[in-house]
Amino acid sequence: MNGDQKPDVYAQEKQNFVQHFSQILKVMTEDEIVHPETGDAIARLKKVLEYNVPGGKYNRGLTVLAVFQELVEPRKQDADSMQRALTVGWCVELLQAFFLILDDIMDSSLIRRGQPCWYQKPGIGLDAINDAVLLEALVYRLLKLYCREQPYYLNLIELFLQSSYQTEIGQTLDLITAPQGNVDLGRFTEKRYKTIVKYKTAFYSFYLPVAAAMYMAGIDGEKEHASAKKILLEMGEFFQIQDDYLDAFGDPSEMGKIGTDIQDNKCSWLVVQCLQRASPEQRQILQENYGQKEPEKVARVKALYEELELPAVFKQYEEDSFSSLMGLIELHAAPLPAAIFLGLARKIYKRRK
Repeated sequence: MNGDQKPDVYAQEKQNFVQHFSQILKVMTEDEIVHPETGDAIARLKKVLEYNVPGGKYNRGLTVLAVFQELVEPRKQDADSMQRALTVGWCVELLQAFFLILDDIMDSSLIRRGQPCWYQKPGIGLDAINDAVLLEALVYRLLKLYCREQPYYLNLIELFLQSSYQTEIGQTLDLITAPQGNVDLGRFTEKRYKTIVKYKTAFYSFYLPVAAAMYMAGIDGEKEHASAKKILLEMGEFFQIQDDYLDAFGDPSEMGKIGTDIQDNKCSWLVVQCLQRASPEQRQILQENYGQKEPEKVARVKALYEELELPAVFKQYEEDSFSSLMGLIELHAAPLPAAIFLGLARKIYKRRK
């Protein structure tokens, strides 16, 4: 991430990161799978891990690794410390998998990462709730196993617990703002939208992996973390707005999932923008079609978005937001290397999945 001096560290390290998953799987299941009392449960856990944890973009987990390598001097990046960084990266991915299994159930989603959602698999159903909770428990088992003797162990535990709580608060706001079967367009304000995004996405997707690497590098000062958070929460908002746009206008084959924000009555960036621009007649069209499952009603909402030129509004937002992020990085990155934040921003700028 040092400008143009070396290739993209994410691409460089991705193979090592993916390969480390087999060690995670082994450590978490191999010894216990033959246990006479709990062996069957561990066999189930192994299937849950194999199906739900690999297969994503790994951006969150790779961020831990990339930031750790940027902050820690090379002579201290020995085999043991790299193992710990890889493992903490996978802890973030496990947390993500925990959230996604439950989110798919709540949103009645069908596809995730190009395959059926876990709860949609034959014989799984709502047992997937317990499977998700098992994945969350593994985060803390791994942190204890790999990091218990490290001076940053308590900081990591508190960071993961706080990130989970913030994400769950965000999910609560998301659910109560858009209850299924009760379309209240008056709830879809920009202020509420930004709050949902901050808590549901930005904390765990951006601040968590960077803060984890900072703690592992011995950076635990409030000032440094506050400055990083200022940039990363803004980046998280940018990321979620992209996600909302792609939910309606992205290519499902490229994204690996089918968007359901319109059907699920979500407080998305697009509906907030639509309401700010709609005439009374257009608002009535939205009222009659939003939050409905019928394909023709979903298509009518998308057509309304097109009429209001929201794709062009998004493209302008993307340019403006990226410029704003560059300014924030310039102002708040120090004493951390700006390359940490620039690498993340460039990774998500103009993404299409």
